[in-house]
Amino acid sequence: MKNICLVLALVLVIMGSCSKDYLEKYPITSPTESTAFQTYDNFKSYLYPCYGMFTDATILTSVTNGFPQNAQYRGDYYANYLTFKGTSQQNPYAWQTIEDAVSGNGWNFSYIRRINIMLDHIGDGSLSVEERNHWKAVGYFFYCYWYMELVNHFGNVPWVNTTLGTSSEQAYGPRVDRLVVTDSILARLKWAEENIGDFSAQDGANTINKNCILAVISRFTLREATWRKYHNLGDYNNYLQECASASKQLMALYPTLYTGTDGSPASGYGEMWTTESLDGIPGVILYKEYFANTNYYCNSSYIEHTSSHNVEMPQHTVDMYLTKNGLPIHNAANTQYAGDKTPYATFRNRDPRLYQTVMPPFRVSSTPGDAPGWSYTSDPGDREYIDIMGPNLSCSNPGIGMKRLPSQNWSATVLGAVPNFADGTSSATKAFVSCRSGYYVWKYYDQWETSFNNSALNTSDKPIFKIDEVLLNYAECMWEMGQFTQAIADETINKLRDRASVAHMTLASIGADFDPARDQSIDPILWEIRRERMIELMGEGFGFDDIRRWDKAAWYVNRQDYGMWINKSEITGSLLNTSTSQADNTGMTQGYRFLFNDPVKSGKGWLDKYYLYQVPTNEIALNPALDQNPGWD
Repeated sequence: MKNICLVLALVLVIMGSCSKDYLEKYPITSPTESTAFQTYDNFKSYLYPCYGMFTDATILTSVTNGFPQNAQYRGDYYANYLTFKGTSQQNPYAWQTIEDAVSGNGWNFSYIRRINIMLDHIGDGSLSVEERNHWKAVGYFFYCYWYMELVNHFGNVPWVNTTLGTSSEQAYGPRVDRLVVTDSILARLKWAEENIGDFSAQDGANTINKNCILAVISRFTLREATWRKYHNLGDYNNYLQECASASKQLMALYPTLYTGTDGSPASGYGEMWTTESLDGIPGVILYKEYFANTNYYCNSSYIEHTSSHNVEMPQHTVDMYLTKNGLPIHNAANTQYAGDKTPYATFRNRDPRLYQTVMPPFRVSSTPGDAPGWSYTSDPGDREYIDIMGPNLSCSNPGIGMKRLPSQNWSATVLGAVPNFADGTSSATKAFVSCRSGYYVWKYYDQWETSFNNSALNTSDKPIFKIDEVLLNYAECMWEMGQFTQAIADETINKLRDRASVAHMTLASIGADFDPARDQSIDPILWEIRRERMIELMGEGFGFDDIRRWDKAAWYVNRQDYGMWINKSEITGSLLNTSTSQADNTGMTQGYRFLFNDPVKSGKGWLDKYYLYQVPTNEIALNPALDQNPGWD
């Protein structure tokens, strides 16, 4: 939020240099509630900390300020879309290792209190009616953004709409019915949409505006409608209608998708996370800005160049990616799928969003020649994906380009081959950019950013709201309303596929046998809509919220994690015995890389109590009027 950061700094400078009369009227060293809300800039400065919600790890879709695996990857790890490298890092929901929550667990009303204080004083000071409405709308935005996550976690929650004191009766009240809370959230968002006005000249371009409110309405109402539908709560049609309306408005305002600059397949998809500045980038509604030599930087690309990164993809998620002809790999008519018995074959002709998410295979010689740190091998097949992604010709830090191959670490040591197994036996095996499955996730990786060991110097911006998600929201919403047509597919899913150079979704061709591997309880077209959402938003934290609202968590979480097909001689670990779902003890020489046991066959697996989070026991001890969510007693 460069603009609002600069505004805040300017406000502080002005306060520090203002006249004696100003200081007497508006004390700034220890402001009280009665004096803190006098000017437009007072409100702006007071609400600035609420932007911290967008990097708050309580929200699984929050952008990263540190290790990516502790931020957006976590939601897709919980959904079992992704896995972690460590041999003891099994999915906690599959293996029932979620601990009882004594405190925390997302039960936090500090943002709500802060916003309520401001709302209680919205009539103070010298603001015009339009200015008061603007700050009330911004307050409502942040209030609702946090409250919709409280509902997402806990279902029924207390509705706190005024500042509470220690003796306030509301502070010791019960949880309020979910529908009452969500209807109240929607009402506030709708009021904010109508009243926020256009104050970008005063607030800065990259700040909360009407389009941000519409983006949250699109996300919130789809989530709530489908939760209510699939968890048999009823009363969801209004939410679907609001999702369709908000999404459609944004689609008209953001008709273009970002196509990138580096020339690799689906580069616009990948470069949304590795671009220096998202200012003016098509489809970006709000973004987090990072700067060198300030407190506003991150280390996401640096981490993915090192041995510290531990995020990888299991085979069952790789298998979800279509081939370029728009067909699932198990479709009987799919002649593009080359099989999975070599990594080169697995990646060949696949949806290029796979290349932008998982590092494609390659092999080079460590002898300088074609570039300072490497040269091509004598086998032309080893350069297939180097040619697709673009060669790393700089071999430096910082280097040139985005996702270039061969990969390197922060000290510019070039990796000889991918897959690079963490326990590999090849002389090319390195500690950095390694994983157990063979599918190394590199969503934030790029070559151009400066990365020094133990220093967070990365400055590429990260999107908070973007039209890509809205297109998916609209597609799913229209299906749920019984209005998903070929025309809707063309203006949503096929728009995303065009950027990735994947053949269009054609509804007439999607029958019951279109993907034999799908969950057979799901309509085949809905399955493809959900697949598209999974692929397009992979690594952005939406997975756990999605599988919970669909009431399909068990299907996703209970799948056994295993890696790519390999020769046993390539690793010191085990292969998977598909007959027993255990690590091989029969002397197999080839097979899928064993990662973890089957959770269900091991007596574990998803528990339905996980659909809602546990209310912390300390909160119930402090307020006996609070009840616990089912299964957590």
